[in-house]
Amino acid sequence: MLSDLFDHNVQWAEAKRQEDPEFFNRLAALQSPEYLWIGCSDSRVPANVITGLQPGEVFVHRNVANLVHRGDLNLLSVLEFAVETLEVRHIIVCGHYGCGGIRAAMDGHRHGIIDHWLQPVRDVADRNAGRLAEIGDPEKQQDLLCELTIKAQVESLSRTPILRSAWKRGKFLSVHGWVYGLKDGLLRDLDCGCGEAHSAFPEAGDCGNA
Repeated sequence: MLSDLFDHNVQWAEAKRQEDPEFFNRLAALQSPEYLWIGCSDSRVPANVITGLQPGEVFVHRNVANLVHRGDLNLLSVLEFAVETLEVRHIIVCGHYGCGGIRAAMDGHRHGIIDHWLQPVRDVADRNAGRLAEIGDPEKQQDLLCELTIKAQVESLSRTPILRSAWKRGKFLSVHGWVYGLKDGLLRDLDCGCGEAHSAFPEAGDCGNA
């Protein structure tokens, strides 16, 4: 019931006040996260929870299969606000194994509007058809496609005018590609990032590689 959500909220707020009486005063005063998280809409992958961060410590954008469509004004607005106003230092593109979006992109069935949204996943699969065909286990094949798609989104993100301009002006800003395992709860770095923390910039062709 919806009333349960309000009850849980009251319990959570009271527990926070008991634990830290100034928690909400600090939270209301300022938002200064160091991280922008671009993740999947999947309800099993909440950014704050799996990273152990508190509210106010990570700015979040989520969509199905954590895709970076460079014509997506929602994502671009979040990205520009995070970079120019919040001045985040790290942008994390995080997908997850067992992603329903990855599965839907490749199952051969019609799903409606989401099929258009998931086209970048199929594009990545086409570019890597040989590698994927070598894997006999369907689950492992989807896991590899998940990783390759994350790398492609890191590459796409690094080529947006927003990030190009930020790097040109000397902003300390890094992009990272991570994947989350639903079966073990662990995050893994796919080593496909670029920016200050990696000493590799997209001009050098080292950001992403899918």
